[in-house]
Amino acid sequence: GAVAPLAQELLPNSLDDVVTPPGAWGPWINGGAWLEVEGRRVDWLYRDLARVRRVIEECRAGQVTCDYQPGHPHGFLNAIYLAEVHDCRPLFDPEGALGPLKALASPYPPALRRAILDRFLWEAGFALDTAHKAGRRGDVLYVSGCLFRAAACLVQALFALNERYLSNEKGAVQRTRSLPRCPERFADRVEAMLSAPGLDADALLGGIGRMEALARETRDLCREGEPG
Repeated sequence: GAVAPLAQELLPNSLDDVVTPPGAWGPWINGGAWLEVEGRRVDWLYRDLARVRRVIEECRAGQVTCDYQPGHPHGFLNAIYLAEVHDCRPLFDPEGALGPLKALASPYPPALRRAILDRFLWEAGFALDTAHKAGRRGDVLYVSGCLFRAAACLVQALFALNERYLSNEKGAVQRTRSLPRCPERFADRVEAMLSAPGLDADALLGGIGRMEALARETRDLCREGEPG
């Protein structure tokens, strides 16, 4: 296509295969290129517009999926497409393809909010329930993974509670500081727990308990935020 010659024009010394063919990075990321133009990182990422529209309609109907995807340690939520459409600023869209899609992203879909809350509040609790046995064995890897997943799920729930879109795990915990409804010192507590999960059973179980307390606060806050 026209993308590869453009990359060569911008970066004449780049490798011939700097731009991938469509589908090379899987069904969600699709493909693209990681470039550095005039000293600045520029990522090109493909999106299948027909699929984007279909996924947006699924999200608006409350259908939430989360698939394994390298680069997304919690997973690739289908709602990321809705977040990207909502947040993006078109630089070149001669056919006006993004306008109708953006109209579907505002206001935040109530069914999506409910589905994210139901799914990820449950998963946060399940991840912590399964961590106890591993914690008693001193299994640092397993407990660390459970703590991360629980924290990532709570972040998803808080963004949905506040009707904010989340397009990536990167920076997500820090972004909770700007959410109107959020447990006290949420970001500080998550970072403290994940930075030092513990090296023995007592420390690991203590970390699980602290994350459980944060999960309870998040669930209570979400119940308070229910309409009607």
